[in-house]
Amino acid sequence: MNHETVYILDFGAQYAQLIARRIREQQCYCEIVPFNVDPDRLRGARGIILTGGPASVYAEHAPHCNPGIFELGIPVLGICYGMQIMSHLLGGQVEAADHREYGHAQLDIAHEGLLFDGIDSPTPVWMSHGDRVENPGPGFETLATTTNTPYAAVRHPEKKLYGIQFHPEVTHTERGRDMLGNFVLRVCGMSGDWQMGSFIEETVARVREQVGKDAGVVLGLSGGVDSIVVAKLLERAIGDHLHPIFVDNGLLRQNEAEQVRAAFADHFDIPLHFVDATDRFHAKLAGVVDPERKRKIIGHEFIDVFKEKARAFGDVKFLAQGTLYPDVIESVAAHGGPTATIKTHHNVGGLPAELGFELVEPLRELFKDEVRTIGRAMGLPERMVSRQPFPGPGLAVRVLGDITPERLRVLREADVIIQDEIRSAGLYNKLWQSFGVLLPVQSVGVMGDGRTYENVVAVRAVHSVDAMTASVAPLPHDLLGRISNRVINEVRGINRVVYDISSKPPATIEWE
Repeated sequence: MNHETVYILDFGAQYAQLIARRIREQQCYCEIVPFNVDPDRLRGARGIILTGGPASVYAEHAPHCNPGIFELGIPVLGICYGMQIMSHLLGGQVEAADHREYGHAQLDIAHEGLLFDGIDSPTPVWMSHGDRVENPGPGFETLATTTNTPYAAVRHPEKKLYGIQFHPEVTHTERGRDMLGNFVLRVCGMSGDWQMGSFIEETVARVREQVGKDAGVVLGLSGGVDSIVVAKLLERAIGDHLHPIFVDNGLLRQNEAEQVRAAFADHFDIPLHFVDATDRFHAKLAGVVDPERKRKIIGHEFIDVFKEKARAFGDVKFLAQGTLYPDVIESVAAHGGPTATIKTHHNVGGLPAELGFELVEPLRELFKDEVRTIGRAMGLPERMVSRQPFPGPGLAVRVLGDITPERLRVLREADVIIQDEIRSAGLYNKLWQSFGVLLPVQSVGVMGDGRTYENVVAVRAVHSVDAMTASVAPLPHDLLGRISNRVINEVRGINRVVYDISSKPPATIEWE
């Protein structure tokens, strides 16, 4: 890509891609690379950013970058662990802190300079560290402090090296976006020549280069915005060499298969191939209650279906998916960093080792809101673009415990009511996600003077920007009351409705 570039060295940060996203918001192009990248690869970059990470720099086997990156003459910004590794490698001192900092802190800016240009002091920042820099090293000067951190921000003016102990990429650091903007635009002197339009053009060209002129591509299409945008990108790139396949795995919401097929026919010039695989998925999932096993079974079965269907299309070597970056960073260490696995997504860690296809994943390093921006830019209708996320494993991860046709029926009917009431209240497009979860418990109730012992449904509704963090949506009590009343009265098999008030973290958005 012919753009000014910032390279982001990943030390295993859960939020590495948030940094990349903040850089892209400044219309500056960036790439995430492993922490141990050869410095020669970075030559010609306009800036380098070192991410946070879970290790201690002085621990055995802690990830260390090549010190040669600090001699390239390229501005470097170290964030949290990135600041600590910079100090550690350049003659400073990092130790376990007497008082760990997790959560909000007030940053007192001593020297504004380019990094903090236009930012008032004090300013709220988000801390998440147990170690701290006791001595940043020769040539460094202090830019800012907090109550517990004497070197909350430092710089080496001669080498244009900057270090900050807090996390500017998260929304809790109120002026973090401006700080990262100051780094790339003012410290690095970038012009901001990259936009989503550029992404579309470059992705189309990259897909054509990867696939070639004659090879076919099957696309696992779910009907969600991710796979729909991939379908539109690939339709533009390779035309009728694209073979989108929609699989009804028996884990969809009520009437979802019909809705997806109708919507696709209205907005695409290529056919959508439909496979009803309800029986085979239900058979494989019978008696399975562990969520990780569910995800892997579903991932493997999807691949088997795609392989069987692909035989009808001749020379098919590629499988396209609507994989997003949150799927990746919760499932695997995406860029070589020691990132923890949160849960296996069926389309990432749930894939079989012998796939049989080469993957085409043009959205793999984007967040949902960025994908929606691309969808709008490509002319997709708002009802497709703004559709709430629905997990690839479908209701398998919302029916907790054993998956049976009866338990699926109960949840489908309850979820229709939940969505109907939320839409009627005008809240659907204001929420990141809203749905029901069938719990693996039963409770005692009373109906018509008689005892019942039936299922419990939890209602989940959250606000989020990128699915990396989420806050509970404070649904009005009267709305929750209507949902509860209708679900209990209209759905046979439910006698109790509860509301999930957990944020992410510590919970995830989905229950499994």
